[in-house]
Amino acid sequence: MSVALPRPGERPSATGGPITAIRTRVVRAPYRRPFQISSGVSTELISLVAEVETADGAIGVGETSPMTAYTGETLAGVAAAVEEHLSPALIGLDPLDRAGAHVAMDVALRGQHVAKAALDIALHDLAGRLAGWPVTALLGGRVRERVPIAWVVGLGTPDEMAAEAADYAGRGFRHIKVKGGHDPERDLDLVRTVRAALPADAELCLDANEGYDLSALPALARMADAGLSLLEQPLPHWDLVGLARLRERLDVPVMVDESMQSPQDALEIVRRGAADVLNIKILKVGGLHPALRIAAIAEAAGLAVKVGSMPELGVATLAALHLASALPGATVPADLVGPLLVREEPLAPSVFTAVDGWVDVPTAPGLGHDL
Repeated sequence: MSVALPRPGERPSATGGPITAIRTRVVRAPYRRPFQISSGVSTELISLVAEVETADGAIGVGETSPMTAYTGETLAGVAAAVEEHLSPALIGLDPLDRAGAHVAMDVALRGQHVAKAALDIALHDLAGRLAGWPVTALLGGRVRERVPIAWVVGLGTPDEMAAEAADYAGRGFRHIKVKGGHDPERDLDLVRTVRAALPADAELCLDANEGYDLSALPALARMADAGLSLLEQPLPHWDLVGLARLRERLDVPVMVDESMQSPQDALEIVRRGAADVLNIKILKVGGLHPALRIAAIAEAAGLAVKVGSMPELGVATLAALHLASALPGATVPADLVGPLLVREEPLAPSVFTAVDGWVDVPTAPGLGHDL
């Protein structure tokens, strides 16, 4: 069977026709308990949902969540970026041209990765639906059909955090991440307390969210001796020199998060030797398309990848789930717990109702949400 190829300079038509409309709406879900990190506390998870529609009526759904305490961006600012700048740049474009969509968005508005991620995710969902494929197939295929996920414990007293960690380890979560960053000596006690409450085969990660400086090195070294498995973003995002020094002196792998928000950041981290693991958050880097570029840099440099979370609700979490399924280097359990942290998941409840430390990757066309 022969396939007719387009002539040079001729552009094949896209199934579904050009993008004709983009709509947004706000979705709120209260946390089961306030979610606190070193930079602030949130009582509800607030997301902006974006729908991209083509001339033929096909629709793709995306989501983004600014989490002001982490990103410094507000819901109103993200919504304005999407509605006033990015959406007009995409109207009339081929919905399958995701690389071209990013070029158009970058021309229309510099930065604003959190806003661009909503539209990137929607375009991937749309492309999957049009092709009849799960998004994983658009990302290169499945390396794993089930993705291991970490449980993330927000700030509290060491005993409260240890009790929550032990509870979820008992439910099947074998990678526990605890939040810290205010005081390295207090966090040393936290690591010891949580480690003692966990099964021997459970991994323990401490996320300092940029809360330390190099004076924390002695306490961090004792954390490694106390059974810490992974240390996330101990220093400010700009201090790659300091991160490289810590990495040289510690016997625990160092993961960067806030330091890595673009492919250019990833390349500089590699050059500086500042990390063992890159935490790729789809919303932070602008969507699945740039996330794949960052993952390629990590693979070439021999660095492991964690697919992280802001956190967000079901649609964006599903996008991260597909990414974690498709990346061979995503060997650190993913932080895909946003839908589990809220009282009721409104966007993809069928996927996240029963989670035992693993999540099955949907095989339906697109992302596999319930919208």
